Amino acid sequence: MRPRWSDAVFLVVLALALAINAPGWFQYAYAWWGRAHVDRLPEAAAPGPGDRVLVLAPHPDDEVLCCGGLIRRALERGAEVHIVWMTSGDGFEMDELVLNRGRHVTPADLRALGERRMDEARAAARALGVPQANLYFLGYPDRGLRPLFLEHYYVPYRSPYTHLESVAYPGTLSPGAPYTGEVLERDLEEVFERVDPTHVYLPSPRDAHPDHQATSYFAQRVAGRRGQVDRLRYWIVHGGLEWPLPKGYHPQLALEPAPRGRGLGWRRFALTPAEEEAKHAATLAHKSQLDVLSRFMLAFIRTNELFSTTPFPEPGSYPEP
Repeated sequence: MRPRWSDAVFLVVLALALAINAPGWFQYAYAWWGRAHVDRLPEAAAPGPGDRVLVLAPHPDDEVLCCGGLIRRALERGAEVHIVWMTSGDGFEMDELVLNRGRHVTPADLRALGERRMDEARAAARALGVPQANLYFLGYPDRGLRPLFLEHYYVPYRSPYTHLESVAYPGTLSPGAPYTGEVLERDLEEVFERVDPTHVYLPSPRDAHPDHQATSYFAQRVAGRRGQVDRLRYWIVHGGLEWPLPKGYHPQLALEPAPRGRGLGWRRFALTPAEEEAKHAATLAHKSQLDVLSRFMLAFIRTNELFSTTPFPEPGSYPEP
């Protein structure tokens, strides 16, 4: 006879596979539970006339996954929307490996990927209706933002993926700027100065991706100096434990708070079917990413988006993992 613990492991693996792949009947049960859970959250207010919205994306595609529906609503209500990308997504070796059909990936390939992802970000912004003049590409190193925030704040960083040491892409805010946290923060402050945002949507420091965490820290520091911390609203894309579930395109399901976001001050932003469709179209514009991450990316097209009023749980409100 098999040991009982192996039966338990088998059942856990089976349940996880079921949740991730979710056949039709399970989706409807999950939708009923998830929507009831999310509907209890307070509503997030939508920006309107006179508002200036700034969305901070660590990489091209994050702006759509977190905020595509909100961006569309804000524009339709007469708000200005601006998007800033911290990196050009040029460090995703697996993506380029798939695009190259298994051929060896070179630094030149990854630099070309960065330019391609910038073009895809422009196409996604057009799908949502954001004017091209309101797009800001900073061009700092993908998977290098945390080193820039920490040990390379003053000392230039060299990307191990592209072999670049400075901003090199056409259409960036400060071409030739060295890869240092000090200069990145100066560029971000310039964007804040130009936009003077009334609403800022940025990654939560609880997001699992180091670039997302560093983006949050840079932005919180800039907003703090400007006295605008109360204008920050946080989102999560890399939420842990295979979140969001189930994977794939399920626009009838609700998006629930991520495991890594437990204890945060979440508010739900309900989307109309037209806003979901606009978000879907913008997601499809990120073609290079869909070859690798389609089931993950499409899982963010749900009946709502989620934004937190707090970067961290209140002390004692939830135990650390």
